Amino acid sequence: MARFPHVASFFLFLTKLSIGQREVTVQKGPLFRAEGYPVSIGCNVTGHQGPSEQHFQWSVYLPTAPTQEIQIISTMDDTFSYVVYANRVKSREIYVERVQGNSVFLHISKLQMKDTGEYECFTPNTDEKYYGTYSAKTNLTVIPDTLSVAMAPQTLNKEEERFAAGDVRLDKLGVTTFRLSMGRLQPSDQGQLFCEASEWIQDPDETWTSITKKQTDRTTLRVQPTVRDFQVNIRAESTVHEGKSLELVCLVMGGGQDPHLQATWFFNDVEMAHIDAGGVLDLKKDYQERASQGQLQVSKLSPKSFSLKIFSVGPENEGAYRCVVAEVTRAQMGSWQVLQKKQSPDSFVRLWKQAARNVVVSTKNRQQAVWEGEALTLLCKADGAENLLTVAWWHVPQNQTQPVFVAGMEQDGTVKLGASYAELDNLRNARLEKMDWATFQLEIASTTLTDSGMYECRVSERTGSQARNQSWTQKLSITVKPLESSLQVSLMSRLPQVKLTNTFDLSCIVRVGYSDLKVPLTVTWLFQPPRSRAFDLLLQITHNGTIEWGRGLPQFQRKTKISQSSFHSRLLIHDATEEEAGVYQCKVEVYDRNSLHTNSPVRASASSHPLRITVTLPESKLKVNSSSQVQEISINSNTDIECSVLSQSPGNLQLVVTWYFSPISTDAPWLRILEVDQNHVVKYGDEFQTTRRKQKFHAEKVSQDLFQLHILNVEDSDQGRYRCAVEEWFWSTNSTWHKLGGQTSGLTELKLRPTGSKVRISKGSRTENASEHSEVTIYCSLEGAISPASLFSVMWYRQREDSGSRMLVHLQHDGLLEYGEEGLRWRLHSYRSSAADFVLALQRVEMKDAGKYWCKVAEWQLHSNPSKWVSQASDESQPVVLRVLPSEPTLPSRICSSAPLVYFLFICPFVILLFLLMSLLCLYCKAKKLSALRLSMQKEQSLWVNLKEAGGRTTNRMGDDDEDS
Repeated sequence: MARFPHVASFFLFLTKLSIGQREVTVQKGPLFRAEGYPVSIGCNVTGHQGPSEQHFQWSVYLPTAPTQEIQIISTMDDTFSYVVYANRVKSREIYVERVQGNSVFLHISKLQMKDTGEYECFTPNTDEKYYGTYSAKTNLTVIPDTLSVAMAPQTLNKEEERFAAGDVRLDKLGVTTFRLSMGRLQPSDQGQLFCEASEWIQDPDETWTSITKKQTDRTTLRVQPTVRDFQVNIRAESTVHEGKSLELVCLVMGGGQDPHLQATWFFNDVEMAHIDAGGVLDLKKDYQERASQGQLQVSKLSPKSFSLKIFSVGPENEGAYRCVVAEVTRAQMGSWQVLQKKQSPDSFVRLWKQAARNVVVSTKNRQQAVWEGEALTLLCKADGAENLLTVAWWHVPQNQTQPVFVAGMEQDGTVKLGASYAELDNLRNARLEKMDWATFQLEIASTTLTDSGMYECRVSERTGSQARNQSWTQKLSITVKPLESSLQVSLMSRLPQVKLTNTFDLSCIVRVGYSDLKVPLTVTWLFQPPRSRAFDLLLQITHNGTIEWGRGLPQFQRKTKISQSSFHSRLLIHDATEEEAGVYQCKVEVYDRNSLHTNSPVRASASSHPLRITVTLPESKLKVNSSSQVQEISINSNTDIECSVLSQSPGNLQLVVTWYFSPISTDAPWLRILEVDQNHVVKYGDEFQTTRRKQKFHAEKVSQDLFQLHILNVEDSDQGRYRCAVEEWFWSTNSTWHKLGGQTSGLTELKLRPTGSKVRISKGSRTENASEHSEVTIYCSLEGAISPASLFSVMWYRQREDSGSRMLVHLQHDGLLEYGEEGLRWRLHSYRSSAADFVLALQRVEMKDAGKYWCKVAEWQLHSNPSKWVSQASDESQPVVLRVLPSEPTLPSRICSSAPLVYFLFICPFVILLFLLMSLLCLYCKAKKLSALRLSMQKEQSLWVNLKEAGGRTTNRMGDDDEDS
């Protein structure tokens, strides 16, 4: 690609293209190139789908037929070319070079005038659908090659140091004329000179491109020396080792271009050898034998250099050497005639004498203390003249006197390791290297505490022909410091308090003393949840690179990014939730360097301090309209209560909207009408669970920041204050809702326009006393005239001292009863004793029934269009205070009221029964023992009787025997 300067700029242009839709680009035109020269046009496609390697097709539109496509070449079809280009494509005069899978170059090696035209690069579609551009065009104009260059052929014969100028200079004399000037000519300037001219053009992309190049005829330059004088010198080493080779070179400086020279070698003013201008060698008698044995060689290296080589130098070769060189020419009779003669200065050669050496032992880092597990590198350097040396390293362990051989190297480079360092699985694994002829490096890959002590380097040298060895030694004390005492582990986080769903990091930083010791580490991350007293395994990154996750914390594996270096282990935990809040700790275990290949134990371990991470909710930006308003509407009409959100927190949040209602009564509590939760589920309050009330009230989300409560067929009981409570809730990745904040709207007071109806209830307050388990009746009476077209409903309420008020029972205008609690159905009864009197009967009064009771009576009338009973007006009575007196206790009640007595009466029969059973069992056991004892005595008496009878029979039998005898 160096032939095409425009390639770099073309790729720079390509990098600026955007990715998204397919786009084909070619090199910007118009391009101007000369006839007979090459051209390269680049094409690139981006934003494509399908395979990474795209195909390209090149065509041209000639000026004679600008609408007719002529196919040139394709990367996917060998038969793509038209006949007019087929031969040039086949001969590779025209070819396509693929630079990348999506980038190619069209190369035309030799342009013709007919190649002028508009070139198109087309890429076949590999996408699922057509989207973007699939071809691009550029113009190429081929211009005639009109460049010519000329220089008159000539031969220049110039003498050396003729010109006074000191530089070689190229001057431009005109638009098309240039001149080369050379000053202070040297013989090396001889040769052929020619001029080469190139024509360049600037493309639209502001790059310069060479389009033609021509050369002139050549001019021969010869430089002749002005003088023939020369000098002679000897090049050789002044000091040489005994037995080594020595070469002396006699050099001739100056003189003619091709002189005829002959040389004569002298040693201590005695001629050794002569070599004439024809190369004939003449050795003196004393040196002929040495030459025949290969110990001496005299030769002519070049026309102006002669060599004398001695292959094994001894004391007899010490002295002064000189060479004499004569320039000769052929006389008429064929003999050599000396023109001039020069001799070199004496060159003195001496044998190298052994001198005492100094040996210096040091560490590579200039420190005499290393950490356990760190590499120890010792250097042993000798001074003096260069020679082959032998080295040996010894180690005297701390508190010991016997040295241990570590490693050694012979003169030929052979290395030998000590017994305790040569094993492959040895952790120390020593290595000895020769850095240069006098420097030897000993490296112990991984030190242990036993490597402390004194190290000695012993350098030996073989001297003289007798192969005698001379040695020099130097020592250095090394201390290996234990890791356990220096290992420090710290844990930190840039954000110990992280907002919900944010990202936080944990960095476990390891420090070993004050060095950059790089050893294998196993890092164990531990986590303690807020309600746990023990740490759980979060994950472990072993020293060989294996990552093991704990089993009890699965949420971390999918949201944690791990990065680890020599002294730093970092966790990046994304999308934080309460599950990641808690205490973190990292534990580090240090291993030997060779632990990847051996089962080495832990060298040292340490734990960081615990670090607590708290996850907090983001600050809520919720703001609800707090302005109050009053609505006055006609009875039995519909209305809407609005709740407007002025601002919300950003993010994927859901709003919970709850509507509340407070009746006109001053002491009336706020009642929850309904709630639309995060999942848009509507939940009605306890007082609004009836079908009628669910049909009356329903909520609607008008927009993202506007909510409405629709109230249908507004009646007297709907008068009061309304407000909404809005809460922001966030759904975290652990499937949990989190409340960010909440606000309450201003009050909307709903009033009915007067209808002329008015309900009045007697306001007298009183106190009723009732005994426990008795029955009590509470009355509520209307005052004034009662319209025969009206119906009435009554709702009875109760308020205890330890709780708020609640509805007990509702006697509807159509006579149906609705209970606030199903459990009251059996003890409560509400009825209308007369047209103006309402009664609440409470049976089997309990102590918890004490409190305040009052009624609310509503008037209902029938409205037409369509006909419907609507509450016109309502009024509440003064509270009746009910006090429940405990009843006189009876014997059963007293017994039941005493827990210890109940337990005694319940447990006592069982205790008595258990005692009787144990007594019976004891009597049974005693009777059984007496029976067994009686049986045993009977058997014993029977046995004694049998023994007595048997004894009598035996005595008599013995007496009879005596008598017989």
